[in-house]
Amino acid sequence: MKKRVFVQSAAAFALAAAVGTAHAQAATPIKFQLDWRFEGPAAFFLTPAAKGYFKDAKLDVTIDAGNGSGGAVTRVASGTYDMGFADLAALMEFHANNPDAPNKPVAVMVVYNNTPASVMALKKSGIKGPADLNGKKLGAPVFDAGRRAFPIFQKVNGIGNVAWTAMDPPLRETMLARGDVDAITGFTFTSLLNLEARGVKAEDVVVLPYPSYGVKLYGNVIIANPRLVRENPQAIKAFLSAFTKGARDVLAQPEAAIADVKARDGIINTAMEARRLKLAIDTVINSPDARAEGFGQINPARLSLMASQVSDAFNTKTRVNPDAVWDGSFLPAKAELNILPARK
Repeated sequence: MKKRVFVQSAAAFALAAAVGTAHAQAATPIKFQLDWRFEGPAAFFLTPAAKGYFKDAKLDVTIDAGNGSGGAVTRVASGTYDMGFADLAALMEFHANNPDAPNKPVAVMVVYNNTPASVMALKKSGIKGPADLNGKKLGAPVFDAGRRAFPIFQKVNGIGNVAWTAMDPPLRETMLARGDVDAITGFTFTSLLNLEARGVKAEDVVVLPYPSYGVKLYGNVIIANPRLVRENPQAIKAFLSAFTKGARDVLAQPEAAIADVKARDGIINTAMEARRLKLAIDTVINSPDARAEGFGQINPARLSLMASQVSDAFNTKTRVNPDAVWDGSFLPAKAELNILPARK
């Protein structure tokens, strides 16, 4: 009798262990690469992680800071990361310059419906509009998205020749503030606040946003490794659904979401990052184009135009194929994507 009880107990223990192992294995690991540091806009990913939305979706998501969209694209392509956040133009460039690459990432959701790129100058320079950039000295890191796309801005607005000065990212706004360059390119919600941190008043800055001057490029998108696309499409769907749920929370309470960024980088200036996040929301996430097309979604004609413009401006080895860079089949239903608040 005792032997039978022992056998039953052992069997029960084995079954419990098996169930426990199954639960432990149920969470799919996802390594996610951001495009930049843990700043305000990173809340869109850090908040759903902090609130357990990814965990609830049976995902074990780890989020790492990045050092640029180009790096995010190559790391996802290499398989070092499963998914990432990167400028769509950088993804297009990778596709067109690496036509034989076996693992080209694909965009699966639009987050920045408009490029955050702009030209910024000080009012005392006399620059008021694109035409005033003729013959001027512009500065930006060589990999800056606005600098790479400047030929598109230049062509659309009939700008003549300009001279470029390259510098590391931390020096860009400093060089503008002290007059080493006439203007800079950069993400509006990054460079404008960086200029203020260097003592420049916002009212003394001229901002020429690319979307306001005829350049309707998409900005940052969520990208996925093709291996994940083939082997676990449900994980991508689960990620995007959990992300969308978190994005709704961030849009509703951006100031509260900064606490999730602070938890990852304790030295951030919470007030500044809250402003950065709200500026990103107002300019590229809850923009008129985003509300017209729907959060996360893409307009095929606009995508095709962007592919052509990037091919020309970036002088790619082959032409960008818009059908190869975008896969919208993993998106949540449109009702679920209806998260953009009405503009006040």
